[in-house]
Amino acid sequence: MTPPVRLREAEKVRAFAKLLDSALRIPGTNIRFGLDAVIGLIPGVGDVSGAAMAGYIVLTAARLGVPKAIIGRMVLNLGVDTIVGAIPLLGDLFDVGFRANLRNTALLDRYLAEPEVAKRSSRWIIAAAVTGIVLLALGGFALTLIVVRGLNWLATS
Repeated sequence: MTPPVRLREAEKVRAFAKLLDSALRIPGTNIRFGLDAVIGLIPGVGDVSGAAMAGYIVLTAARLGVPKAIIGRMVLNLGVDTIVGAIPLLGDLFDVGFRANLRNTALLDRYLAEPEVAKRSSRWIIAAAVTGIVLLALGGFALTLIVVRGLNWLATS
């Protein structure tokens, strides 16, 4: 894509992210929220719908040639937003503060401005996230073994 087309696409993404994350302000405060937080109030369907709409930002970034490491980081932001956002009420408050769509737009903007720096930092974050997930899985497995052994000990005593 030519630079002017890329800039127009990035501008559309920014406007959409603002609509999803910060289009409205609670009167008398500096607290902003968007359509994602409002839709998230609908149990079950709301967070999935918000994630689907947020997918537009990730797909546009991929279409603009953003590297896999940055796309992975965007998907990670979206996953955190969707999973935590699914928790009733607490998740909606999280949506207001986390603003995954604005984060993803910032990643896109950073890539367009400094491609190599953005790619390098995203690789580190993805590596840290994968390491964290592996450690959580190992911890869960170890905890399961401890519980099973404890139950076995109780059953045989």
